[in-house]
Amino acid sequence: MKKTINYLLISAALATTALAQAQPEYLSFQTEDEANNIEIFSQASPAVVYVTNTTLVRRSRFSRNVEEIPQGTGTGFVWDQNGLIVTNYHVVQGANRIMIRLQDQSSWEAEVVGVAPDKDLALLRINAPEEILTPLPLGDSAELKVGRKVIAIGNPFGLDTTLTVGVVSALGREITSLTNRTIRDVIQTDASINPGNSGGPLLNSLGQLVGVNTQILSPSGANIGIGFSIPVNTVKRIIPQLIEFGREIRPILGISNLDDSISAQNNIDGVVVAEVTNGLGSADAGLVGLEQDKQGNIILGDVIVGIEGITIRNSDDLLNALEQYQAGDVVEVLTRRRNQDEMSFSVVLSEPL
Repeated sequence: MKKTINYLLISAALATTALAQAQPEYLSFQTEDEANNIEIFSQASPAVVYVTNTTLVRRSRFSRNVEEIPQGTGTGFVWDQNGLIVTNYHVVQGANRIMIRLQDQSSWEAEVVGVAPDKDLALLRINAPEEILTPLPLGDSAELKVGRKVIAIGNPFGLDTTLTVGVVSALGREITSLTNRTIRDVIQTDASINPGNSGGPLLNSLGQLVGVNTQILSPSGANIGIGFSIPVNTVKRIIPQLIEFGREIRPILGISNLDDSISAQNNIDGVVVAEVTNGLGSADAGLVGLEQDKQGNIILGDVIVGIEGITIRNSDDLLNALEQYQAGDVVEVLTRRRNQDEMSFSVVLSEPL
């Protein structure tokens, strides 16, 4: 009996030793997904910056003295080694002073290079040496598919350089900017995006930038798994314009149009041409604006209802359609003349005046 017990104890000890040998040590073990997350964070986090926005306020209504107070914080990332920093427009809106803190904890005052409020984007510049600036590699947001992994890095609630992981939940979403313009082709993700994440990068599984985190959909204001990012292809198109002009540039048809509210009050679906500018594309193509008869009544001219096959219901649709083109391009403009007969015009787009 004693020999049997000893045999069992020896067998159990040997089995325990074999099991311990078979199990890898946690410090040396990583799943493929964990290894990918760790690698991306290691490579990308040096590019992520902390943005602080301050403003000036009077100490009291009876005093001329002003003081600088924090107005908000957010996230940004290094665009290039020339010191360009990308963030959201709403992160720096109304700022008197903007400070950027890099991953080495050095702080730099930023100047605003340009803003695109309609796309909630801002481009800043800091005078930091190249060797401490690590730009993110750029991806292609057109290659994303629903279900692909994405990683968000930001500073939620002031907690520096936080990583969250999720998937692309949907593509082609639409959100509204601070200017009430529609931002289209937005990426929806369930990677946690909370206050402070705004302006931070959304990365693919290669660590490439595919979006700029901008908004969440939440009744409480905290993350519930519905976040939105501006696609990097939109960012790549706008950044050169901000560098050159300080604002987003889109070509024009050479018209002025009625406010959408007036069109809606008169049950008109489309963009009402109020006036065409002589010497520009629409006038040369033959579009006509509002006219007045002998009795002083206003007569409707052309109502734009389509651009290159895209339905135009309002001025927001029109501006979004024109953003896809450059000055000098020729576009087919579909109108309803007098709100009745459909007509088509080939219009040469012009530089903004």
